Amino acid sequence: MPQPIIFAVPKGRILEEALPLLERAGILPEPAFGDEKSRALKFSTNKDDISLIRVRAFDVATFVAHGAAQIGIVGSDVIDEFDYSELYAPVDLNIGHCRISIAEPAEMAETDDPRAWSHVRVATKYPNLTRKHFAKRGVQAECVKLNGAMEIAPALGLSSRIVDLVSSGKTLKENGLVEVEVLADVSARLIVNRAAFKTNAAVGALVAAFREAVGAAA
Repeated sequence: MPQPIIFAVPKGRILEEALPLLERAGILPEPAFGDEKSRALKFSTNKDDISLIRVRAFDVATFVAHGAAQIGIVGSDVIDEFDYSELYAPVDLNIGHCRISIAEPAEMAETDDPRAWSHVRVATKYPNLTRKHFAKRGVQAECVKLNGAMEIAPALGLSSRIVDLVSSGKTLKENGLVEVEVLADVSARLIVNRAAFKTNAAVGALVAAFREAVGAAA
């Protein structure tokens, strides 16, 4: 008998944008799944062999990479940060669009030239991605790992710059920061566990269903 499928989805904006795609792919979650006030983590669907879990974005990648979930949705930023060999990301879902950027205080940016950087100290929840980016430019990056509230780090002297997700830029502006460089554009991807993809035909069928759902939304 095929293994039941656990589908991991992140909390927040991606979840909201993913709900119509799930429906077009034939997966209808129980009503509580879309309610962020619910503290439940696992949810049933209209498919007896598919359950949904709602976890933090970074945890989606971990669950799928280690086979605790067979399939999931996560931003390309998370994929790039962890670079799990066990993950396969076959479908760009064309949702969750934003970017990973370097930002610094507005007064610093007035005279700063990123091309002259040789050493930077940044606060970020993406230390691996950040180091790789700067290494390609020959810049030494000292990363201070934070899980949130990055925008306050320069004001408190923890770092001179930050690397974080940016959508509208409103949060940066309200904290006196400006973008000075974009590391990467980000969108949500469908990810699968490689072993599950090879051994469970239902996982492959879901990948095909999401490809079709994305095409229908285009």
